[in-house]
Amino acid sequence: MKVLVAVIAAAAALAAAPTFAQDLVARQGEDSVRLSDGACQSELVLSRLEGEQQTDFHSATAVFQGKNFQACWRQMGNVAFLVYEDGDQGIIPIQELKPELAA
Repeated sequence: MKVLVAVIAAAAALAAAPTFAQDLVARQGEDSVRLSDGACQSELVLSRLEGEQQTDFHSATAVFQGKNFQACWRQMGNVAFLVYEDGDQGIIPIQELKPELAA
């Protein structure tokens, strides 16, 4: 019985996690944030996170006022929590993220 409960709990956790085959993008005018499913690779961002948190974050990029930034993100409830390479942080509601359309 305990094994069945553990399997059900694991399946529920996987169902709650965002999975996507392509990047998700949020846009506001010329600014955009692109979230990837891959692991966070930015050493600057990773250095700002607690050791155990580092594996929870995925890769992201952003363009703000024409400047490119590396970032990392993780889902927290119904928002994506982002940490940028310059130390800034932000959130984006999950419903604002859309699959990037092929050009």
